[in-house]
Amino acid sequence: MLVLGGIVVVAALVLSVVGVSLVRRSFPQTEGEIKVPGLDARVDVLRDDRGIPQIYGDSLTDIAKAQGFVHAQDRFFEMDLRRHVTAGRLSELVGEAGLETDRVVRTMGWRRTAEAELPTLDPQTRTTLQAYADGVNAYLRGRSPSQASLEYVVLGTTVSDYRIEKWTPADSIAWLKAMAWDLRGDYANELARARLSTRVTSTQIAELFPPYDAANTPILSADQWQPKDTGGQVSSSIPAALRSAATATSSREVADALGTPSAQRAYAAVGRALEAVPALMGRGEDIGSNSWVIGPDKSATGKPLLANDPHLSPGIPGIWYQVGLHCREKSEQCPLDVAGFSFSGVPGVVIGHNDKIAWGFTNLDPDVSDFYLERVDGDRVQRGRTWEPLQTRREVIKVAGKPDETITVRSTRHGPIMSDVLPALDDAGERSPVPQVEGQAPATSQDYAVSMAWTGLQPGKTADAIFALNVAQDFTEFRQAARLFAVPAQNLIYADVDGHIGYQAPGQVPVRVSAFKGAPPGYWPAPGWDETYDWQGYVPFESMPSALDPDEGFLVTANQAVTSSPTPFLTTEWDYGYRSQRIRDRIEAATQGGRTITAATMGQIQMDSRNQFAPVLVKALLAVPLAGPDESEDEVAFTREAQDLLRDWDFTTPADDSRAGAAAAYYNAVWANLLRLLFDDEVPADLQADGNSRHMAAVTRLLENPKSPWWDNRQTAGVTESRDEILRQAQVEARLELTRKIGKDVDDWRWGRLHTLELTHQVMGGDAVPGIVRAIFNRGEFEMPGGSSIVNANGWRANLGYETTWAPSMRMVVDVGSFDRSTWINQTGASGHVFNGHYDDQTEDWVEGRQQPWPFTEKAVREATDEELALVPGG
Repeated sequence: MLVLGGIVVVAALVLSVVGVSLVRRSFPQTEGEIKVPGLDARVDVLRDDRGIPQIYGDSLTDIAKAQGFVHAQDRFFEMDLRRHVTAGRLSELVGEAGLETDRVVRTMGWRRTAEAELPTLDPQTRTTLQAYADGVNAYLRGRSPSQASLEYVVLGTTVSDYRIEKWTPADSIAWLKAMAWDLRGDYANELARARLSTRVTSTQIAELFPPYDAANTPILSADQWQPKDTGGQVSSSIPAALRSAATATSSREVADALGTPSAQRAYAAVGRALEAVPALMGRGEDIGSNSWVIGPDKSATGKPLLANDPHLSPGIPGIWYQVGLHCREKSEQCPLDVAGFSFSGVPGVVIGHNDKIAWGFTNLDPDVSDFYLERVDGDRVQRGRTWEPLQTRREVIKVAGKPDETITVRSTRHGPIMSDVLPALDDAGERSPVPQVEGQAPATSQDYAVSMAWTGLQPGKTADAIFALNVAQDFTEFRQAARLFAVPAQNLIYADVDGHIGYQAPGQVPVRVSAFKGAPPGYWPAPGWDETYDWQGYVPFESMPSALDPDEGFLVTANQAVTSSPTPFLTTEWDYGYRSQRIRDRIEAATQGGRTITAATMGQIQMDSRNQFAPVLVKALLAVPLAGPDESEDEVAFTREAQDLLRDWDFTTPADDSRAGAAAAYYNAVWANLLRLLFDDEVPADLQADGNSRHMAAVTRLLENPKSPWWDNRQTAGVTESRDEILRQAQVEARLELTRKIGKDVDDWRWGRLHTLELTHQVMGGDAVPGIVRAIFNRGEFEMPGGSSIVNANGWRANLGYETTWAPSMRMVVDVGSFDRSTWINQTGASGHVFNGHYDDQTEDWVEGRQQPWPFTEKAVREATDEELALVPGG
């Protein structure tokens, strides 16, 4: 959410007096005929009753122009907002409120990278990007901002001279950089460990970042994939890379390599800077996805079934835009026949299927970014025993209604210095681990900065990969497309009409060594002055895990570990596997005794709300005496009344008023209070436990270690709490909390009362915006089932409240046996125009877990057509 402060303080008045004609003037024409310059022939745009377009043309360039035109018709403000964010030009659109975002994005240089990447792409990709831009601009030609979207009317109350610029291919590429930024892995934990190292022991850090549980099956078993011999290029050089680093790193080693308060302030400054970037798709451990594919032997159709639901930040309009792109006569010159989920602002289909294959994505989440602690002296930085000049450039940020602001961006050979961007938080007196250079004494008064290396700041071929996926016809061509997918690295699952299923891990993953003996690479920030810790290249594509037609007959990817092998080294920061294991369990149960899975069952699994961690915690909670030192019998009975909800609970988390819904409400309140009591007394406020899968794995191990220092609450001076006392307090506190929030009668409790979702507009939805404006642009509040590390992943952050902060951004089930039997659902709707009927017409079905028909063949599409628009040459 962009915090706009008072930018729309008069918007309520404006919107209260605008007439229907002004509200509707930006609605697209969806029937009849429109002349579009540059088209070679007629293009038909067929929309169903939900406004989802299927585009038919005779050439790739005509189809790309039409897609750009249609995207702009429905979603131009969203596109314009994204390009301003990704170019570091948000302040031009929203004024002073965008300055912090602009400073950070300009420092990273997303737009500069996009412009450098463009000429390296395949000529066909560049042609497609330009044709798409031409289509966007054809729609914009002659339109004022108010004719493009109602948001400009609101912003125009304070940003009165705004003019819409033409769309360019670099605008599309820059959005892919933003997507890669949100979906990169490990950066938050790397910084967190650096900051925590001066507050708690290395043993406690090991407990907070536990090893992956081998009981949770990786994507590929040892039988399905073995590491390739590449002459040692991909080895991490860490024999136990998947173990917790602090287990192997003694506290003395860390203590012998301490830095200064300057280093700690630099780490804090970087954390604050990265938080200033809007989460356009999601952030850190909040985001994940489910996907799985069933082979023909386990499918009721005799052909593969494929399901996918990416978990991203919710909002309105939703992240995805459904579309079909079809050549009327498929040929070598015009090979498109594809449908699925696209990004507004980018040509092609990102997730979906064509007439031969289907594919889905989940975040692979490899460690593709590293932070380097740099020793700086004025305008130079240490490199070995010498000093080299910092690279600098000036960036001028234009601010609507204010003078321009000029910033100086400094970079080292590793990347931009991120600790420069915003003022550092004062962590004076704290120190962070800094490996020593052999033969040199540790500095005691050194100025430190923190630079960032990230694969997304290097030109890549992801735009090529999207087009190649759209036209791939078999697994070989699918893998060739995956080879081009640089950032963000994704788990790609595959199915085809010939009955094959498969998996490929793509992405540009750096090879480097650890800055600490025994720790995995990238686990701690590295010393930038020692070239030993520079990236040594990238994992070859041939060494990335892959599988075709596994004997097991199905594949599940839900952000868990890819393989059990330490090579190639990808990350230690996997999701801990609660979702993936539950999906596997459901599939195995559904196929016992030779039974097969239907598409309907696939959709039911997507809505599974069982909490896989809950049995572990509930067992511990029920074993704890509720009588405390100062508790009366009535108070104990009061808490026990709530605790009794857990005794026969089936561990599902529905939103309704069932007994399970009441138990889920109490359990989650206990979980939130337990995290607060267990961890928050020893960590900075911005690193408080949010309750993700890592915290579940950590608490699992802490329950077995009652002597861990984590169990003692430092805020209670003179008192040493035990494990059982903290578990008791969490239950007491949760009972009191729900009594205040919902009521005394536990039968009135339900998880949906706490776990709500408001779909908020990226600009118009925040608390700083007048209520009448929020009411116009936002939708909700919806009562949501599920939760964090649950298959129906309507996640929440325990340190912030019970409200949903990430969710399935869409759901699809592809029936490769007959694509017309496939189903899909989007989070909101096709339109970005607030009063349009398609603004949120899919949301109710999405909340309830219903999917809608997904016609694909031209016959099925025409039968479902509600409106038809012809785009013709001319104008």
